Amino acid sequence: MIRSELIQKIADENPHLYQRDVERIVNTIFEEIIDAMSNGDRVELRGFGAFSVKKRDARTGRNPRTGASVEVEEKSVPFFKTGKLLRDRLNEK
Repeated sequence: MIRSELIQKIADENPHLYQRDVERIVNTIFEEIIDAMSNGDRVELRGFGAFSVKKRDARTGRNPRTGASVEVEEKSVPFFKTGKLLRDRLNEK
């Protein structure tokens, strides 16, 4: 599902809301998650999961085409850990 499909689904399920308002709500939620993560904070959505930022140390990598050594700088990467409810629903039998 992409962002526009999410907005359309929410708008369809809530006919009392204008689509532009639903779009503003969805965009605000995503922006708040991005802002919190860029500040190094953890964002937890109960039952869904938690977003956090992990640091990857600097290392020496290899260029797969040439095999030459390449220095890779330290960087921050997003990390998502699923919540128990989501994990259970994905593994229902």
